[in-house]
Amino acid sequence: MPKFAALLLPALLLFTPAHALKISVWDNELQTKLGDGESSGNQLKLRLVGDYSGPVVVLFAPSDEERARNAFPALKSRYSGVLRGGQLDLQLDGGPQSVTRFLNSFRLNVTLQVPGTPVTLPGLKAAPANKK
Repeated sequence: MPKFAALLLPALLLFTPAHALKISVWDNELQTKLGDGESSGNQLKLRLVGDYSGPVVVLFAPSDEERARNAFPALKSRYSGVLRGGQLDLQLDGGPQSVTRFLNSFRLNVTLQVPGTPVTLPGLKAAPANKK
């Protein structure tokens, strides 16, 4: 039976989900947090504010396990970017790139969540403003 356990342990380690890669989005002065996210396996959910437009700082923090495995070898801990209406673009050496496309290169599927995004439907009219 110990031989079976010795074979089972490495197999379980291969299928254990990786610890999270964390991302934080801050305004340029690092005063206001504008978004955050965390990976689970190959999925990363990123929540961003929808009512901000301007330059941002994007911080990445891989877990200790991911650092040890060198899971994201080319990932820097800090990037400059621009956030407009819930869309985040990173300023890279090759020019601006969406955060979704950037993280896809690391085999992460990104889901953006922007709370309070206005919804427009065909035929829906805006409510008239109250006049006093």
